[in-house]
Amino acid sequence: MKKVPVFRPGHFFNYKMKRKRDTVFIILVVLFTIVTVLTLVFVIGFITIESVPALREVGIKDFLFGQTWMPVEYTGTTSFGIGNFIAGTVFVSILAMFMASVISIGAATWLACVAGERSRKLIYPFVELLAGVPSVVYGFIGLTTLVRLFIRWGVHTGSCCLAAGIMLAIMLFPFLVSSCSDTILKIKNRYLPSAEMLGISKWYAITNMILPASFPGILTSMVLAIGRAMGETMAVMMVMGNANLFPSLLGKGETIASAIALEMGTALVGSTHYHALYASGLALVILLLIINLGIHFLRNSFERKGLL
Repeated sequence: MKKVPVFRPGHFFNYKMKRKRDTVFIILVVLFTIVTVLTLVFVIGFITIESVPALREVGIKDFLFGQTWMPVEYTGTTSFGIGNFIAGTVFVSILAMFMASVISIGAATWLACVAGERSRKLIYPFVELLAGVPSVVYGFIGLTTLVRLFIRWGVHTGSCCLAAGIMLAIMLFPFLVSSCSDTILKIKNRYLPSAEMLGISKWYAITNMILPASFPGILTSMVLAIGRAMGETMAVMMVMGNANLFPSLLGKGETIASAIALEMGTALVGSTHYHALYASGLALVILLLIINLGIHFLRNSFERKGLL
């Protein structure tokens, strides 16, 4: 005989309490989302407002593509062109991203698919520790090791874009390893048991099933990493040379973030120099937005073609 559930007054009370908790949770999530969006709008709006005077005086074309940055009157005139800064930022970030990605994806694949559970638990804390080291410490190590090494190899002062790229790659490595290994491990736990039951070899499954299926997550990690690379200041500033030159592998250069960090403290508030530094920050934000949108469209294109 089927047992009939007995209604108790406490059930209705518990149901009402659960509904109230759900409502409060939804309200909090909506509020936090609104605060996040408003904060982003405020930051971008503030930078844009502070940038307008410099863009109006210098001109957008001359500001973005000009190669002379002379904030102090030396020949009777001033000049504000960040073309070399933009090129240096993109060049060093892509160089670091290429070096870090190749090594990080390999290390993440080994951690997720080859190493055992005990090995992962032993290695992960050291990877997270590397991610928490301040950038100025990395910069100091690069200044005392990489720069001296490049001097021995014939680079005049040792400071160059390649040194900055290597330093950035080392800084991006722990973040990429941690995020990519988590993604690959989840895909591996989903597909590898079924592949082994079908008699598919482990390495074939990794190269033809797990890594392609992990690509969207890896791409997301790379987007976040390149954002950090383009905004990195101290480590790059200490090993890149900080010269307003078009970047080359063994030549000096300067990034937008380094220029802002070096000069914002000496810029007179309200001057064209002051507003030009804000405009440089706005250019960096727009550059990051363009890169993120480009990778987003690339990912959608791959998904439509069935490549992901």
